Amino acid sequence: MRLASRIGNIEPFYVMECAKRADEIARSAVCDPAQGGRHMIYLNIGEPDFGASEAVREAATRFTAAGRIPYTHANGLRALRQRVSDWYRNTQRLDIDPDRIVITAGASAALQLACLALFQAGNEVLMPDPSYPCNRHFVAAVDATPVLIPSTAAERFQLSLERLSQRWTERSRGVLLASPSNPTGTSIAPDELARIHAFVRERGGVTLVDEIYQPLSYDDRYARSALALGEDVVSINSFSKYFGMTGWRLGWLVLPQALITPVEKLAQNLYICPSTIAQQAALACFEPESLTEYERRREELRRRRDLVVPALQAMGLPVPVVPDGAFYAWADASGTGLGSWDLCMDLMQHAQVALTPGRDFGPAFGERFLRLSFASGMDDLRDALARIQARLDQLKHR
Repeated sequence: MRLASRIGNIEPFYVMECAKRADEIARSAVCDPAQGGRHMIYLNIGEPDFGASEAVREAATRFTAAGRIPYTHANGLRALRQRVSDWYRNTQRLDIDPDRIVITAGASAALQLACLALFQAGNEVLMPDPSYPCNRHFVAAVDATPVLIPSTAAERFQLSLERLSQRWTERSRGVLLASPSNPTGTSIAPDELARIHAFVRERGGVTLVDEIYQPLSYDDRYARSALALGEDVVSINSFSKYFGMTGWRLGWLVLPQALITPVEKLAQNLYICPSTIAQQAALACFEPESLTEYERRREELRRRRDLVVPALQAMGLPVPVVPDGAFYAWADASGTGLGSWDLCMDLMQHAQVALTPGRDFGPAFGERFLRLSFASGMDDLRDALARIQARLDQLKHR
């Protein structure tokens, strides 16, 4: 069968490829308790172990028990868009018109809609290396060109104005940033983000910021949404991470007025509307008891970070920039004598710990760094860290 040429521009999602390998090992003898094996500890996927709050689950049950589950408006339930608007007002002191909020089928659909509306063949979209791989593939899928710009620990592994200005050309259409970032858990300094946005705006470009981890900030210096920079910022967000609704597939966009109708038209044609059940359930995310629970979880993730980062440093997997948000540690594996891919494969096989090699996140650090997700519970994290340390000790004496 003859495929569209754009397929050649889309790389495999190696996180998922590694997950398949981890599952194979988990089903093998090394993880069989009857043969003295031990369970696989999955620190490779960015999925908090908390799940949806009780109020959200109960809301879904009540709604489905009522019977009829109709389509909603393509842009989402008005009541949910109003709740999101109120949440911005209460947490960020931002007045966001609910009409600028578009509920989507996950943040992935939000990114797809934004890229379809804004980019086309001949455009370049600039982003940092390392960054979430699907972001560049959303750009490539609309026949535009993602341009990865290597960053450094001194730049918090984020795009800087200096590097952006060096790479901006007449083909540049905008920037696609993430703050906090996957895989690093680091945020862009607010002053630097403001300078980047001003630079892009002056050149008629667009600033897109993936903010799905923004509510999971551990440092007030970085806790401000990019939406504070002006109504021309496009913000992508999600109910998956802070709100714990990963498999419910629900996200949202905050758009400039000029993009509302074009994005609505795309949503109508691509998927009609987001899941009605997920939207009805998500209304309960903003109940006081739910918000209290989410803040408790955020503090628990901070505790996990504070366990994991020093432990990695001590065992020779340094984390050059302490994550100020999200639930990832971006660790330098170069001191182990193995590339990150080989080390992650070895740890899966011999320590039964699944991590993510850096290959997914860009070529600049792909063979040197690995990502550990500390979204799992403390017992699993302690066990995993001990196993990693033991295996690294074995590798030193081979």
